[in-house]
Parts: sequence; structure tokens; C-alpha cells
Amino acid sequence: MCAHKIDSIPSEVLKMTHERYRPGGVNPALVTPFTRDDRIDEEALRNLLRFVRPHVDGVVPCGTTGEFVNMSHAERRQVLEVCIDEVSDEMPVIAGTGAASTREAIQLARHAEQAGAAACLVVAPYFLHPSDKGIYQHFYEVARAVDLPIILYNIPQTVDAYISRQVLEDLSEIENIVGLKDSSGDLPYTMEVLEMTQGRLDVLVGHDEVVLPTLAGGCRGMILASAQVFPEIWQDLFRKVQQGDLKAARKLQLKVQKLARIFVRHGGGVAVKAALNMMGVKVGRPRRPLKPVGGAMIHETRAEIQLELEKLGKIQPQEMSWAMPEGPLAHRFTDIGITVEMIESNGILLGSATEGEDPETVGIDLIVGPKGGPVGEAYARQLTHPSHGYEALTTIAEPNLTVKPSTLIVPTVELVNLRQASMVYGPTQAAVAKAILDNIEEKIIPPDTLDDKLMIAKATIHPRALDRHQLYAKVRAAMDSAIRMAFEA
Repeated sequence: MCAHKIDSIPSEVLKMTHERYRPGGVNPALVTPFTRDDRIDEEALRNLLRFVRPHVDGVVPCGTTGEFVNMSHAERRQVLEVCIDEVSDEMPVIAGTGAASTREAIQLARHAEQAGAAACLVVAPYFLHPSDKGIYQHFYEVARAVDLPIILYNIPQTVDAYISRQVLEDLSEIENIVGLKDSSGDLPYTMEVLEMTQGRLDVLVGHDEVVLPTLAGGCRGMILASAQVFPEIWQDLFRKVQQGDLKAARKLQLKVQKLARIFVRHGGGVAVKAALNMMGVKVGRPRRPLKPVGGAMIHETRAEIQLELEKLGKIQPQEMSWAMPEGPLAHRFTDIGITVEMIESNGILLGSATEGEDPETVGIDLIVGPKGGPVGEAYARQLTHPSHGYEALTTIAEPNLTVKPSTLIVPTVELVNLRQASMVYGPTQAAVAKAILDNIEEKIIPPDTLDDKLMIAKATIHPRALDRHQLYAKVRAAMDSAIRMAFEA
């Protein structure tokens, strides 16, 4: 017996040979819906349960995705009781009863037992980190306090520590400790646990990005945040693995891999709530201090979630009308007040280029002219009388340092949301500046024009552009080509 184990384990809590509850299959780690005044939204919770019920093998409330650390004990009891009332006649309800202290974890586990839960999910102690002996004793005492099956919960991303393999091996001897949810995403760890416990613990994957390899390695199922967004895909993948059709299972994993990655990287609850709300399953906002967007999850990520849901057929594609400018280049500046006649009579230079593929398609139409001419007037007019949704932006190389020749970026596609704006007033601005500096260094832009000329770059950016690095590269290339066309001509 290892040194961290309790000195004497009563025989009645050691593993027996009789039949016991075995967790497995597809189980969503449920979000917790909140009302506008920050209370538990029972109606929304029941709607969520009805939404997932046809596709899952069990449900798991009050876990990490459920924001349990920001809920009172009374709220956790309330959520659990709603889940049991709504679905326990059809499937097991695995109650999240984890807490930083053993005393609280026991209190929550006892309530789960009284309420009718099928099992308890108990996370490793967090914040103040006990020794291995303390971790063993924590789980041991919770298991002794109830007759319910206990599923251990390993999530080093938030606990900042693994449940050691040795502790797991010893805990696996206790009768009602039946499983482990492993959210580490650490495949060597998962495989070592499977090898060491030899079936005494049923391991469930809790990391959405590695479902296929862990199931293929021997895990009996999953507890996932994403299993409330696309549970039917996980069910299909689960069946394919059971049937030995790994090729088909791989295709399904890759189909949802990007969305799974977003959910994992953004803490589950915030991103999953955004997805469910987009799908019409209203679950409200995350509880403070988490923010629905603009904090851990930026606007581009929210837009990525929307696009991935569209690909999966979970929501209807959002209609966005846009097109690359067409017709003779000299005619493309009339909307900013520069006519063909002005161009021809004032020695104005023009350049144009397009780069990339959807959704990182970009186009630059460039016009260059003296400060005292039509280009100067158009430049001033764009700054003093901005058009809503098409607001112009001066080009800066770094904060408080504008490039020369002074250059204005004018979007040609209406900016209808902050994500679009961040694409233009971010990578696009930086790329235009870099292309200008490169062409000054290469003497494509003559030094004697830096103070006397102005440039206006009409930028056409695909409204669904998401990849900032790709967008930067394409805008820089397009601006470089447009500058060369204008000045070398």
C-alpha cells in the first residue's frame, strides 16, 4: 500500500465483484442558464435539457462548464433538482459536487444522494493544493460519506495539478469510486491511467479535442461541453469507434475539431453559451467576472463560432451582400468625390490589386495626388464628414506615428459589427502601413513625394474574414502591388 493511503480501509469499501454503475456514452457538461437579474433560469435550464435529451446518455450539471465556482450551494442544489426532475426517469444525472474543501464536497454529495442523482463528479481539491495523501483522503472521505458512485475529475488546467497516477491506482480499489473524467487532454497520462487501473476505473474523456484517440485507447465515453451543441455527432463518432470504423470516426472528429478547439481554449462555458444562444437555445450570459465577448473571447472568435455552426447546419448562414469593385479603375473613386476628369487633369496616380481567397479575399484601389488638389479635398472630407459604417482611418506605423505619404484607409464594405471593424482597424491598417514603409525603403515611392502627396486606399475586405495573420499578409501584398502599379507607371 502506498504511503499516502489511509492506514486502514474497511473491507466494505473495497472493490467487490457485484454489478455496479458504469458511466459511459455521451454526457454533456451542462451550462447553467442565468436570468438578466443573475438568478438561476429554471425555464431555460429545462429547455436545454429537452434540447439534449434525445441525443445523450446522461447529463452533468454544476461542473466547470456550469460555472459551479461562481454559484452558491443553494443554487447548485436548485440546478441539480431541476435536472433530476426533468430527465432522471430517462437517463442518469451525474451531479457536479466538487469543492475546494472536503467538508463542502461531502455536503454537496449527500444532497445529490438525497435528491436522486445517479453519481457524483468530484473535482480534485483546488486553490490550496494538498499533498498526494491529502488528495487521496479527500476523495476517500467523500466516497465513505455516501453510497453513490463517485467519478473523480482531473482537470489540471483549472486545478493547476494532476491527480497522480499512483493516487488513482489506490483510489480505484474503493468500491464506489467507479470512474475518472480526464479533461487534461494529455494522452500519455490517459493511457497510463487506463493501463494502471486495468478496468477498475471507467475513464471518460473530458477534453473535446482528443475524443477519438482516447476512445480508441479504451475510454468508455465522454463528458464534454460540446456535447450539448452537437451531441448527435459525438454519438455517431462513439458508435463508429465501437464498430471499429476509425476512418469514419476520424472524419467526424475533424468535422468538429475547430469548434471543439474554440470551446476548450475559451473555458467551455463562455463559448458554449455563445453557440447555444446563436442556435436559439437561450441560456443567457456567463456570470461575472466572465464576459460573453470582449474578455477571454474576442469578437473574431465569436464570428468563428458562428461560421462553424453554419457549416454544421446548426444555424442558417447569415446573408452578407458584398462584391469586389468592378469597372474601370478611374471610375471607382467617384463615391469619395473624385471624378475621372479630375484624375486626368491633375496628374493623379492610380493602382489596384486583389489577393487571397474567401474569406480572406482583399482588394485595394489606391489613389495618389497632391495635398492641394482633389485628393487632398477628398482626404479632408472623409475625416470631417465620415459615412456611418464606412468610417475612414489614418494609417499609422505605430501609436502616434503616421506614415508618409499620409494615407487614409476607406472601407468599401459596410462595417456592421465590431469583428469586421477590428479586421479593418487592426491587421488591415498595420499591413497598409508596412507596405508603404517597404516601398519607401525600396525607393518605389520617391522621397520627394513624402510630404507633398496624399494617398487614399479603398480597402475591400471580405465581411467574413477571420484569420488576422492571413488577412495581414494578403492586404500587405495587395497594397504593395497597388503602390507599384501607381508609382512605376
